[in-house]
Amino acid sequence: MAIQSVGIIGAGQMGNGIAQVFARAGFDVLLHDISPEAVSAAIKKISGNLDRQIKKERMSETEKTATLSRIIPSDGLAKIGATDLVIEAATEVESIKHQIFAGLAPHLGEHTILTSNTSSISITRLAAATARPEQFMGLHFMNPVPVMQLVELIRGIATDEPTFNALEEVVLRLGKVSTSAEDFPAFIVNRILMPMINEAVYTLYEGVGTVQSIDTSLKLGANHPMGPLELADFIGLDTCLSIMNVLHDGLADTKYRPCPLLVKYVEAGWLGRKSQRGFYDYRDGTPVPTR
Repeated sequence: MAIQSVGIIGAGQMGNGIAQVFARAGFDVLLHDISPEAVSAAIKKISGNLDRQIKKERMSETEKTATLSRIIPSDGLAKIGATDLVIEAATEVESIKHQIFAGLAPHLGEHTILTSNTSSISITRLAAATARPEQFMGLHFMNPVPVMQLVELIRGIATDEPTFNALEEVVLRLGKVSTSAEDFPAFIVNRILMPMINEAVYTLYEGVGTVQSIDTSLKLGANHPMGPLELADFIGLDTCLSIMNVLHDGLADTKYRPCPLLVKYVEAGWLGRKSQRGFYDYRDGTPVPTR
């Protein structure tokens, strides 16, 4: 099946990036969020991203106008359900995702493929709550979506081959690279990345190093572009904690126990860049370590 229209649910950090890359690649995009203001903010952010591409001479004004014209705000799920491909990019809470797919059910076209951009939740379990598990997959983009080249494709136990092949082709049309991951907690990238971040937080918690020394050590000692604590702030500490809980609950191994300091930061509302405080304080413009 040739996919041309895409419905995206969730206009936050991931949803607006997904909308941008699909529209840039020529797909027709419907963007929905429970907050209409979030959709407006997302389109404004996309416009700003495209302006930066123009300044770098990677895009023309005409291409920007064409890209933005393909992104249409949607005030409900009915129109979203009629698209060829639905991408759920809502917050990483399983009950919310189930509510979204239940709300979509009466409006789905026979051919519509359902996907979730979840970074850790079981695709099989999400799919089983729908009436079309064969046409359900994980489509996990990396953050920031316009920059990162990888997309994880995760099949549930019931996902059929035509669905997988269709999404593999979609990723190619986006100019990105796909990897196939089995449906186990956190898939590939976060199964490896999040325990590393969690161990960096333990290293801070136990006083082995400061925020600055830990991040500098990994950047200069392991050639990482960002230190693990800086990266955690960028991802969102609440998201990091959520994924660690999924790993700990799903695999029942103590090596995935979330660091108590990570829990404490989340309890304090210090979630990283999005709340202006995490392992760094961003309120004055220049990041300052908080420990």
